[in-house]
Amino acid sequence: MIKKERRYKRMHEISLLRTIPYSDHQRWWNADTIAVVTGANRGIGFEIAHQLAAHGITVVLTSRDAEVGEEAAKVLQEGGLNVAFHQLDVIDHDSIEAFTAWVKETYGGIDILINNAGVNFNFGNDNSVEHAKQVIETNYFGTKYLIKAMIPVMRPSESGARVVCVSTRLGRLNGRRNRIANEAIRKQLSDTANLTEEMIDDMVALFLKQVEDGTWESGGWPQSFTDYSVSKLAVNCYTRLMAKELSARPDGQKIYINCYCPGWVKTAMTGWAGNISAADGADTAVWIALLPPDQPVTGKFFAERREINY
Repeated sequence: MIKKERRYKRMHEISLLRTIPYSDHQRWWNADTIAVVTGANRGIGFEIAHQLAAHGITVVLTSRDAEVGEEAAKVLQEGGLNVAFHQLDVIDHDSIEAFTAWVKETYGGIDILINNAGVNFNFGNDNSVEHAKQVIETNYFGTKYLIKAMIPVMRPSESGARVVCVSTRLGRLNGRRNRIANEAIRKQLSDTANLTEEMIDDMVALFLKQVEDGTWESGGWPQSFTDYSVSKLAVNCYTRLMAKELSARPDGQKIYINCYCPGWVKTAMTGWAGNISAADGADTAVWIALLPPDQPVTGKFFAERREINY
């Protein structure tokens, strides 16, 4: 009991720290606003769900593991927050289909989607591509599958629906660290005007092929956190692609999609080696999701509430 009371007190303190000082006319959301957060049973996802719910939004917390997801939702519910749980495995098409049907039946649709679910098997300074296929499938294809499933159920509004993808600076095309050395790939993926989903899929397919035949090190791929970096590069490119497609929608049906880097967060995914708290890592995702309607932003990459280059 004492442990739970301490956790509730900590959550309340975080809520106070993370309050976004919007004026009444900027506050476009209310208790009827529905936000879905994937992979939210722990870490950054849990904190994003907590912070959104603390702003008065109804949050659907999802997790691949139903038992741990239900427990995470219960913790937030017992803290007085409006949080529901539903099982969701982003790489299982049947799971996505069942979740989509449940969302439509229960809420009629959603307003915010936070794509947080992901995996990483490289901790510290170690590098490996042993799990490359699983990392690409979960981080890139899982994100893409869910975005495609949720777009039709994102509710039209004057404020616009919001999609935020949790990514990393390691997946930047033009970053000074860990960038792709293959100039042809970099040039192709940098050309947003001509970028296609097939190009992104072809890029990850080439990477996986070179992993399989043992030539990835000479293929110009990032030399640290390789599979994770490539998976998030694909997410970043897909975010820009979807922003271009969704920006053509008429007013009232807009969907704004952006990605962000939470930083080196101290969570299970980093082997607890990070130097940023999960609460700090979640902050920018919530900030992007709740930007005022008079500040529409789409297709951008953020870190620490600032736009950075892809």
